[in-house]
Amino acid sequence: MKREFSTWPCSIARSAELFGDAWTLLIARDAMQGLTKFDQFQRSLGIARNTLSDRLGKLVDAGVLKKEFYQDNPPRYEYVLTEMGRDFFPVLVAMLAWGDRWLDGGDGAPVTLHHHEPDHAIVGRLVCEVCGETVGPDDVQFCVGPGYPDDYDGPRDTRDRLARTPGGSGGRPWLRQTGTDGA
Repeated sequence: MKREFSTWPCSIARSAELFGDAWTLLIARDAMQGLTKFDQFQRSLGIARNTLSDRLGKLVDAGVLKKEFYQDNPPRYEYVLTEMGRDFFPVLVAMLAWGDRWLDGGDGAPVTLHHHEPDHAIVGRLVCEVCGETVGPDDVQFCVGPGYPDDYDGPRDTRDRLARTPGGSGGRPWLRQTGTDGA
């Protein structure tokens, strides 16, 4: 039985519903690298045609890619990133950076990213929108957001792990581990 994460009050679960398999992530990677045609994706990934068709359809239905007609006979379409799809880029950069650090087998990064010039290497990091400081997991508080349903009582209710308001108690797992959370 397939799990439905799309109804959970968690954007990570909802994202995992869409991008939670390797093929979908690799299709997104290839689209970021400029591939648009079915045969290009198929050659790049060595993926079965039916699996590729399924994943592309899923990404189109979700709004990550849009299908654009480009050839009449036979009719053919290309798959172009939408604004939603382009907004997934930082997620892929974060995965790339994490993989380079922990899964490179000591050989170094297999792919590097550069901004305009060869010496402008790109690094993935989170930055506070207000103060500009780099943020790590120990600097974050997880809080109930405006989209968390008041009446949600599903099997994955995470409210007890979240602060009710920013700055309130809770939502800091690293403090709970040391016993200083106050919750």
